Amino acid sequence: MPVDPSAIKTWANLVTVARIIIAPFMFLLIPDQPGGRWGAFLLWFVLCTSDGIDGYLARRHGATNLGAFLDPLADKVLVLGAMVFLVANDTFWIVPVAIMAGRELLISLYRTFVGAKGVSVPASKTAKWKTFAQQLAVGFAIMPWTALDATWLWKSLLWIAVVLALISGFQYLWRATHPAAAVLDAPHSARV
Repeated sequence: MPVDPSAIKTWANLVTVARIIIAPFMFLLIPDQPGGRWGAFLLWFVLCTSDGIDGYLARRHGATNLGAFLDPLADKVLVLGAMVFLVANDTFWIVPVAIMAGRELLISLYRTFVGAKGVSVPASKTAKWKTFAQQLAVGFAIMPWTALDATWLWKSLLWIAVVLALISGFQYLWRATHPAAAVLDAPHSARV
């Protein structure tokens, strides 16, 4: 039986809230200088995998309004939080992280503004790929095997994420200024 969209206590929401609560512990495991740490990588892997689990639960039992709000928030807390710690320890350069943080802020403000008018802004496929590229960039930057020996890998993924962030940001801008196009090609997910 599908859950009521206004429900708060659901398995999907529980997993999402757990991701937000556990995230700071993962941040503390990130080394204070460039290099990897297995504890940080393994917890990062679990947190990223749990994103798929809460999505599966939401699709199986029904999505909720709270879940539609919390899930993208959890993604942003995880990704941007980890990136800030990686900037602080001189692993990531601040410029690509600042570009992605600025994009996230603008899109969140836009969603809040149109959400107050009752308009839902579903995520684009490009935005989903952006999140995936961000997760991979962080993962490879904190995995001991690749943190120092394959910097080209996570640096490339970081810049791919920047490009996808800019493309998806322009997609949202396009849909905002061309409402008819937004209706025709809107995906069914509520994530960004």
